[in-house]
Amino acid sequence: MSQIKKSSSRQKRKQILLVDDHPLMRREQADLLSREPDLMVCGEASTAREAMEAIAKLKPDLVLVDMSLPDKDGLELIKDIQALHLGLPVLAMSMQDESLYAARVLRAGGRGYVMKAEGPERLAAAIRTVLSGQVALSPRMSEKVLESMVGPSGKTGAGPEAKLSDRELEVMRLFGEGWSTEEIAKRLHLSPKTVDVHRAHIKEKLELKTTPEFQRFAIRWVASQGWPTK
Repeated sequence: MSQIKKSSSRQKRKQILLVDDHPLMRREQADLLSREPDLMVCGEASTAREAMEAIAKLKPDLVLVDMSLPDKDGLELIKDIQALHLGLPVLAMSMQDESLYAARVLRAGGRGYVMKAEGPERLAAAIRTVLSGQVALSPRMSEKVLESMVGPSGKTGAGPEAKLSDRELEVMRLFGEGWSTEEIAKRLHLSPKTVDVHRAHIKEKLELKTTPEFQRFAIRWVASQGWPTK
């Protein structure tokens, strides 16, 4: 359930909207930010719908968005925020390693990514980085994002990240990790037929003629990203 707070010192402290469906996590984040002299939580939301309503009412300076929400994928929420509130800084967070989401968050319009396991100091620092107009990523991930944007011949967007949608990248990653069509369908809440359609689109976009060729490409791509296999 969304919670809205009012601040008499809005002009002094940057207002942060928390979007996370875990009440205890929001409480921890709110307690952390309340101790920062320049930051404070102006509201909380547990769903994407509540988040959009709170943004319209509260006009926060930054939105902290969890990638896993009950009613909508975090990436889709970021896209919605940028569509209706262009320029509003969004910082994404997740339990997942940043190599899985960071580049996709930036493409969706987010300004950074922080892992929940990194601790309170990293979260506060990332928020300040984004509020200052910069992108908040670890040095390791910043280098990977640049590499994904520039191919081996110096051609921008030469990699699959530039050719595939977020869902297609996710499907290819899971195939590369060794999951079956049925397992991928279950993990992504899709039908096996839909997974097969995504695979066909990936093959077409990457000019991969056969399914074994696609599988080899997916495995090599996953390995190049440093992701674990099944």
